[in-house]
Amino acid sequence: MYLENIPKRNNRTMKGKRIGRGYGSGVGGHTVGRGSKGQKSRTGHKSLEFFEGGNVAFFRRMPKYRGFNQSRKIENDAVNVNTLEKEFKAGEVVSVETLKEKGIIKKNSQGVKILGKGEITIKLNIEGVAVSAAAKEKIVKAGGTIK
Repeated sequence: MYLENIPKRNNRTMKGKRIGRGYGSGVGGHTVGRGSKGQKSRTGHKSLEFFEGGNVAFFRRMPKYRGFNQSRKIENDAVNVNTLEKEFKAGEVVSVETLKEKGIIKKNSQGVKILGKGEITIKLNIEGVAVSAAAKEKIVKAGGTIK
């Protein structure tokens, strides 16, 4: 009879090893399977996963980003009323496409909002662009329309 011919027992469960419970437990003893001496034999030694030999650990060097960051957030590019007066002529249509064509906003920008800094005297037609309350008041006062 050979060891490889012995049939395996199904559902065989063994008790967990009780390490560090004296020589009578059959496991460990006073060194408890850690070997003798050295950092790894001591209690409270640092694991190699985060320990960097006394340097400040990588995850502690990183800045802390707190809170929730929305992944689909659209950040609008700001365009002031005085910029529109410089770049557009009276009666022209101001839309996202025309702003991109004139190079006022980037070609890959997601959204635009017109803000009320400066003065406007020409009549402009604004379509499909977010407008602040102050800018809306100045544009309507100059005779422009907002759709």
